Amino acid sequence: MIRILIADDQDLVRAGLRMILEAADELEVVAEAHDGEAAVELALLHAPDVVLMDLRMPRCDGIQATRKLAATTSAPKIIVLTTFDTDDNVYDALAAGASGFLLKTAPPTRLIDAIRCVHSGEALLAPSVTQRLIQQHLTHSRPDPLLAERLDVLTDREREVLTLIGRGRSNTEIAQQLVVSEATVKTHINHVLGKLELRDRVQAVVLAYESGLITVGAPPGQAP
Repeated sequence: MIRILIADDQDLVRAGLRMILEAADELEVVAEAHDGEAAVELALLHAPDVVLMDLRMPRCDGIQATRKLAATTSAPKIIVLTTFDTDDNVYDALAAGASGFLLKTAPPTRLIDAIRCVHSGEALLAPSVTQRLIQQHLTHSRPDPLLAERLDVLTDREREVLTLIGRGRSNTEIAQQLVVSEATVKTHINHVLGKLELRDRVQAVVLAYESGLITVGAPPGQAP
């Protein structure tokens, strides 16, 4: 069973989400929160596997709540719910620790698939979507030298793998480019995430851009 917490300040939205989720196999809504503060408190109390987090809520918005939960032990996977995918707050939520986002207009099947996807540890967002958000946000920003220093813990091969992750390459594509097995690629990715204390590939893509490892505006398919 995948345990879910719904955080949204609108009663009708929470009720609608609960109805959709509880009609699906292996999904269980364990709690509902009407604002960010309640989302954090209830998540600590009920230990959900996945949190559906509205971006705009009173007291504590979805970004702040995501940041607080991402910093906890055994943090849940977080899917941000938004009205517009061009909202700068979507990027901020990803940087804070969300594993992806969904538009509130997404069909029920997409919502259910997204929950199962992040729960299994797979990437929710297409690399091109993640890159577009990051590039849009960082177009007028400079790389953070402190973030660049974090990459010093990586070996040359691990840095190469991080670059390819940032470019949106799949494990299969990385294996082909580096002429290694997919099992070896997975090992390198686990080392990268572990050394950099990142939760998932989305966080790796964000760091690759913010640190300057990948230049904003470079074509996604371009070799590092």
